[in-house]
Amino acid sequence: MSCDKISYPMADSREQIKNILNYFKNSRRMRQGLTCAVVLILLITIAGYVSHCTRQVPDSYSSHPPPTFEIYPREEITPFRRIPESPATLPKVAIIIDDIGYDRRIAKKFLSLDAALTLSVLPQSPFRKQILRRAKANGTQIMLHLPMEPIEYPGVNPGPGALLTAMSPEQIRQRLRKHLDAMPSVRGVNNHMGSRMTAIPNKMYQILTVLKTRNLFFIDSFTTEESLCRSSARVLQVPFAQRDVFLDHVQTPDFIRRQIRRLIHIANDYGEAIGIGHPHTETYEVLRDTLPELRKKVRLVPASELVHTIG
Repeated sequence: MSCDKISYPMADSREQIKNILNYFKNSRRMRQGLTCAVVLILLITIAGYVSHCTRQVPDSYSSHPPPTFEIYPREEITPFRRIPESPATLPKVAIIIDDIGYDRRIAKKFLSLDAALTLSVLPQSPFRKQILRRAKANGTQIMLHLPMEPIEYPGVNPGPGALLTAMSPEQIRQRLRKHLDAMPSVRGVNNHMGSRMTAIPNKMYQILTVLKTRNLFFIDSFTTEESLCRSSARVLQVPFAQRDVFLDHVQTPDFIRRQIRRLIHIANDYGEAIGIGHPHTETYEVLRDTLPELRKKVRLVPASELVHTIG
């Protein structure tokens, strides 16, 4: 029996082995290339994240300029006075700093003062969330500084989120609820501008009805002698007070010091008084410098301690 001769294609086999080796070699290069690409992408991502975290955030937004701080009465308005008291202890004074939320730097300075100040924060202001967190950690009382239509509107705009007299009752209540929901730590409300709105009883009823349901107080910034906030608060039994003195509508240290002396004088006569200042550097510096003397004459308290339900 004869056997067929078996032939082995050696040349073809060597070529196949070479191709296989080249394949694995190229695969290693591909894997190395992919690995490098992944590492590069990760490095770029990390660098971008670090850059974002370390980016300098401005302390105030020039693209979101604050609304006009206030439209002050042409003449001093004498608020309603309770029967003078003769306190056994020092008279009480509350100092509210209005228009907070557009300058984080100055808000931080007021929060650094060792005093029971009350900060009133504008809705929709760019730094309100950061300031609210810091105030809560600091134990500082917060109010909503509610923009309302002034007599000068539309020539003067009270700012984002304002309540306007053209709004329906439901629109007023809905907008106010939205502001309060966004700032759950507030204890009360005072008006920003509002010389027209605060003189219309049915508009104030809508506002105070919302505050009543949330157990919040209202302080009338008293921008017009035509204000009917007091009578509205009495009808609805909402805890209420009025501003006694604007501290800094003239932004000079001498004037601010004179207004603080006036605030102390009123507190001595009536047992308590409320002053309203604004986030000016001059106001901060005068308060910082006069606090030691102020504490000898009055007891600084949060605004909530000076509101009363009117019988």
